[in-house]
Amino acid sequence: MNSDYYISSFCSIKNNTISLNGSKVYSDENIEFSEFIKAAYKSLNTNYAKFFKMDALSKLAFLAADVLLKNENLNSEEENDIAIVFSNKASSLDTDRKHQKSIDNEEDYFPSPAVFVYTLPNICIGEISIKYKLFSENSFFIFENFNAQHLLDYSSSLLATGKTDKVLCGWVELDGDQYDAYLYLVTKTGTTTHNKKNIIKFYNT
Repeated sequence: MNSDYYISSFCSIKNNTISLNGSKVYSDENIEFSEFIKAAYKSLNTNYAKFFKMDALSKLAFLAADVLLKNENLNSEEENDIAIVFSNKASSLDTDRKHQKSIDNEEDYFPSPAVFVYTLPNICIGEISIKYKLFSENSFFIFENFNAQHLLDYSSSLLATGKTDKVLCGWVELDGDQYDAYLYLVTKTGTTTHNKKNIIKFYNT
């Protein structure tokens, strides 16, 4: 399999800080995640009306992807051949709990369709795909820990078999107050080799 692929750019969101290619683009350390992500959305001039209806996991993934893809100067009005390969540990557990709570309440039983629709982790992929017209392959995998080897192998296979031109990869984890997003874009040209060492290096940046 051809291994000559490259990491074009990467974005991370953790500890109330958003970074692009290792440089801070937004930070606010004194507020909870729900307020932080809304404030970041406004500060970064993100334009997507459905953002405020999303669950927390989707907001996290969407904002990380938006920061990264805007940096790539994509035309959101045209179809972009970019596959998406995401992963995490908790799946959609944060939203699952909210949905279960509404079911458990016998006195006020009213499961919300707006909550239920986000009880799958790959819904965040759909939101990103709609915004940037990404109609290529997409997958969401669940692992106990960040799995750089899987991201490397799966994205390289997609590129080698001609199923896509680029791959948006990463780890998007949110469970309660704990969250961690790390996304990167794999391309066929560039200077930073897409290998396990660099994937882990940027994840830890």
